[in-house]
Order: sequence, then structure tokens, then C-alpha cells
Amino acid sequence: MLSHTSILNNGRLIASRMGLAPSDAIVCPPPLFHCFGCVLGYMATATTGAAILFPSPAFDPLASIRMAADHKATGLYGVATMFVAMLETMALQGTMENPVVDPRQIAAFPTHLRKGIAAGSSVPESLMRRLYEKVGLRELVICYGMTETAPVSCMTSPADPLEKRTGTVGRVMPHTRVKVVDPTDRGRVVPVGERGELAAAGYLVMKGYWGDEERTREVRVEEGDGVWMYSGDEARMDAEGYVEITGRIKDLIIRGGENIHPLEIENCLFQHPLVAEVSVVGVPDERYGESVGVFVVLHKGEEVREWVRTHLSPHLVPKYVFWVDDFPKTASGKIQKFKLRDRARRLVHGDGEGDK
Repeated sequence: MLSHTSILNNGRLIASRMGLAPSDAIVCPPPLFHCFGCVLGYMATATTGAAILFPSPAFDPLASIRMAADHKATGLYGVATMFVAMLETMALQGTMENPVVDPRQIAAFPTHLRKGIAAGSSVPESLMRRLYEKVGLRELVICYGMTETAPVSCMTSPADPLEKRTGTVGRVMPHTRVKVVDPTDRGRVVPVGERGELAAAGYLVMKGYWGDEERTREVRVEEGDGVWMYSGDEARMDAEGYVEITGRIKDLIIRGGENIHPLEIENCLFQHPLVAEVSVVGVPDERYGESVGVFVVLHKGEEVREWVRTHLSPHLVPKYVFWVDDFPKTASGKIQKFKLRDRARRLVHGDGEGDK
């Protein structure tokens, strides 16, 4: 349950930080029933007088790039999986004899596409850099948050150093507070640079889950200095206040007592030129408790274990590699890791489906 105050003001503050202006025309593929389309899209543009362009009733990468081309849009929104699909479609258009979108229009994207938001889930640094190079989104920002915080609590700025814009989710938003706490003792704020659970407080915190007071009490906690919303995300903050999301606490893989962060492996694999999408999950293991499993969508067949072996520590190398054509996703484009974990268990321990 979100208030009008939280939704309206969150949209206005997002627009201010990213530098939206009445002259902007923003292509918004994320759905309006989701906070991305509703707040980052509709509220941010409505409060600044910018135009918002809806390319299709449901996400269609071809419709999105066509609208950006036909209207000479200045901005483009998307979650990581949407941007991957759009980059794939752009590359395909360049190889077709009779493309739907003129490759010359696509080549002209850097002349008018400048602004954008990548949000909804972790955005690999390698993908951010590809978007800068291929699409021209030189002022692309990352928004971080959750529906329960209306949704954005941290955000990068076009003026941030490149390494902060690609490696962090920025700094806390105005009229908002964030802290990183020990997930086993929420009363202890961890030192700068140490990983813990991220929490947010301020006008943006939800009123609660409709009809579910018990679940509300688990994550929305009234403390002496305000009401805090606990995210379930693992994060660390540097001395300048930039926040890095290191993964979901529940997605953490514990292999033989070592904590393995899926995002670290995903970022590594995403740099491989033939990897289109990747998702890392923990797989039950009798010896180590859990082993690393990775689901990979490729541009074409390629070995990935050796890639990780040469770029990361040995214990991060996936024991299992599952080749798939697509990932289960929510309507807003987020990968449903819990379904991948269940599928990995079935593939490894029986009731298998497909090849690994």
C-alpha cells in the first residue's frame, strides 16, 4: 500500500536527478502496472512535462527500437533483459535484406538518444558499457529500490564518475535515509565497505501489505528513529555514500562454508561476447552443501566454465552449466530465480528435463 505522496514525489525526485526536461521524449517499454512504468515512467515525465512513448501493449524489442527511431527519442527505459533483447534485435536488423527498422536510423541513435534508466534488477557493468557504446545512452542512470519503497531509494546521476555509474546504484535519494545492517542483527549498522542488508526510511516507505499484517511486520519495522523497510538485498556502502548491491541475501550460495555471490559470476559471464543472458543459482551438493549452477542463454554454442576459470577464483567456477533458450520471467522482465533453482535441483537430482 503506497500513498499518493510517495508515488508523486518519488517520480518528481527521479526526474530531477536524471535531468528530465519538457523537451525530452522517453520510450517506456516497462508496463504501467509495475512501479517502473508507473513511477519512473509516467510520474517522472508527467511532473516535468516530458513526453512518454508507449511502444507496445507488452514488451516488444522491435517495437521499442522502432519507436525510438521514428520519434527521434531522447531517452529509453528498460530492465537488463529488455536491453539485451533490444541490442539483439538491433544487430539482427543490420543483417537483414529488408529490415523493419532502417539500420541507418539505428546507427543514428547516438545523435539523439542520451537519457535513460536501467532498473528492476541488477544491471551488469558490461551491459551498461554496451549500451553506452551501441545506443548512445551517455546519460543512462541506474535506479534501485523496491515496490515497497515507491520504488526508488538510491539512484545514480549523469554527473557521477563512470565507475560509479556502472558499478553502483548511486547514492540515497532526497528526503530518504538508508543504512546497511547485519542481517542477523538488524540493530547493528555495519562499517563502511562491509556487506549487510540494505534498509530505507522516509516518506517513500509503504503503509503495509494489504491484508497481511504478519508479513508487514517482518520487513516494515518501527524503530526509534523512524519506520524502516528492510530490502532482503545484500549491499555495501563506500565512504562517499555510493551503494553497491552485491545480491539477494536469499540467493547467496554457501559452498563448503564460503559465501559465493551470484552477481559476481553473472557479471563475469556477461562479458563473454557470446553470452546473451545468464543466471547463477545454488544447487544442493552432498559434499559442499551447495554448488554453483549457471543457466546460460547463448548467441551460439560456447564453453563457459573456462571463461570463469580464467577470470575469477577457482571456487566460483560453475559445477553445472545448463543451456536454455529463455528464462522464466515476470511480466516486468525480472528473472525468476526461484524457478531456476527448482529446475536445477530436478536436473541434477532426478526428474530431469533437458540437457546440462
